[in-house]
Amino acid sequence: MRADDWLDRPEEIPPRESERDGEPLPRYTVKLDVFEGPLDLLLHLIKKEQVSIYDIPIARITEQYLEYLRHMEELDLTIASEYLVMAATLIYIKSKMLLPRDSAQAAEAEEEEDPRRELVQRLLEYQRYKTAAELLWSKAEREQAVFTRGRLETDDANPEVNATLFDLFCAFQRAMERLKERRELTLAREEITMAEKIAELRALLEREERLDITALFEAARSRRELLILFLAVLELVRVAVIRLVQTERFGRLLALRVRASAEIAM
Repeated sequence: MRADDWLDRPEEIPPRESERDGEPLPRYTVKLDVFEGPLDLLLHLIKKEQVSIYDIPIARITEQYLEYLRHMEELDLTIASEYLVMAATLIYIKSKMLLPRDSAQAAEAEEEEDPRRELVQRLLEYQRYKTAAELLWSKAEREQAVFTRGRLETDDANPEVNATLFDLFCAFQRAMERLKERRELTLAREEITMAEKIAELRALLEREERLDITALFEAARSRRELLILFLAVLELVRVAVIRLVQTERFGRLLALRVRASAEIAM
């Protein structure tokens, strides 16, 4: 699958009571059975902003989307991978739209499609689908996107801790921020696909039992390369070729080979 294909609440959870400077933390309410997926969440945010789907305020919507994910993380909820794919896509679109251009680049950009176009089409299709199928969704199906997070697993002989997909996303987000601070190297007609990046990672895993994902993110030369790398790692986790660990909580992110990638048809 090409990376471009990816670019393309009645039930309450009681928050944990905690003290901060003598004051209780704000109470967060997560509506588990309202948002059936990232597109549903995006539609909710867009409607709340009272704007047209055709003119998404991408910066504001991205911040609200990430804030929702942060609330899920604070409540120790496992975040389904499709939410993180959408979050990465939003950050990519936002960075592309905010990228400063000189006059020549601006003229060239006018001929390019709006980076939001594919996302808008997906939202419109989903909205039509949601309207037609809304009464057919069962509560169990709606709750598949979010479930309780288990305890961190540790090995006494190995101080590494298992990392979550949210940890992977945070590493991606930090790398994207660092990429903004230095001059981005954009290759002419950059055409690398997610399939090619997966093949590259699988080749590395044939030689090494572990990969430093943080280092790979930091070595990315462009936003697009970074996004494709993130999606490729996410896919390898999904098909159980690798598992993610950290040297310490919030430390460097490593990918450990679970089994030979040749055993799995990608």
